Amino acid sequence: MTLAEPIRWSAAGSVPLDRWLAEVARGPGVFLITAREGDPYLGRTSQLQRRLTRLLGERPRSSRMLHLRDLATSAAYWPTSSWLENVLVAYTLARQYFPETYTKIVRLPKPPYVKLVTSNRFPRTQVTTRLGGRSRYWGPFATRAAAEEFEKGALDLFQVRRCQEDLHPSPDHPGCIYGEMQMCLRPCQGAVTEAEYASEVARLEEFLSSGGEQTADAVRRSRDRLSEEMQFEEAARQHARLEKIAAVQKLSGDLPGDPRHLSGVAVTRSAARDSVRLWFLVEGLWRDPREVRLAQGADGKPVSLDARLKEAASAVTAGARPPERDRPEHLAILARWFYSSSRDGEWLAFPEPDQIPWRKLVNAVHRVWQAGRA
Repeated sequence: MTLAEPIRWSAAGSVPLDRWLAEVARGPGVFLITAREGDPYLGRTSQLQRRLTRLLGERPRSSRMLHLRDLATSAAYWPTSSWLENVLVAYTLARQYFPETYTKIVRLPKPPYVKLVTSNRFPRTQVTTRLGGRSRYWGPFATRAAAEEFEKGALDLFQVRRCQEDLHPSPDHPGCIYGEMQMCLRPCQGAVTEAEYASEVARLEEFLSSGGEQTADAVRRSRDRLSEEMQFEEAARQHARLEKIAAVQKLSGDLPGDPRHLSGVAVTRSAARDSVRLWFLVEGLWRDPREVRLAQGADGKPVSLDARLKEAASAVTAGARPPERDRPEHLAILARWFYSSSRDGEWLAFPEPDQIPWRKLVNAVHRVWQAGRA
């Protein structure tokens, strides 16, 4: 992420520290204080002036409070206008100044994913917080419990094994309750060939890659055909399966998808009252934000935004692409913002940058803009 120029103070400059502190912005932001010795101090806050005055102002009454006035040689701050911008600016600065420990400094908890372990001879699923390799993933989820609930619901639709052992098929294998309930193809007992089991895994993989839509469409067509053929009992079974698929899709929530292709845009407030900021996430990677101004007509109402939004989207896709290795951290920031109880702004997912639902985006921009004016 490309940062704007910060507002700086230096002990070698002509501006007294107290005067600089008096002019510090009162809103949220990220700051960096450099001392005569030791590492810089990086922080983010919802009240820049209060926090910097506490650190650099006159010595506080309590000796337990951190005070850097006597050690500071320079200070800088970056005003921000949203929670998401606050985290992304802090993340960018932490990577720059603390390349070895930046994840601890910005406190980025890794969100959970459901992983389809395709490298195994008999693929299985598991919940993990690590992304990597060629396996199929689905997420991020808000909590591990949510990921496990989705995993269980998805496996109820397919006869893929739930055990975690490395299988060596044998008729003498004791099996498990899921095999007895016809909820597993029992590869452990050699009841199916590797090719037959791989076919069932492919169905599960298709379910994950499409968010269940392709599976639901196939079941829906089968139900309608059976109903036309007056095979009502079989049609009822397909309808019940369709309801189970819908329940699993609901467990997935609005955010999870294939991390390699997860794309969307976060709409947040801007420092300017007549603008909003668009934060595009393309294939799991954040791009530089775009400022969109809401021009007003003679009646005081915003005019059409379609052209300006399309221009902003095209500029994002034409810009530099972050490295693939950054995807887990970028998705961790997305999950942290999206699942936060204090989330400010709106999220709109899209499959590809050229398939953005423009009308929904325009409505989201208007809502965020109106909320910022309130």
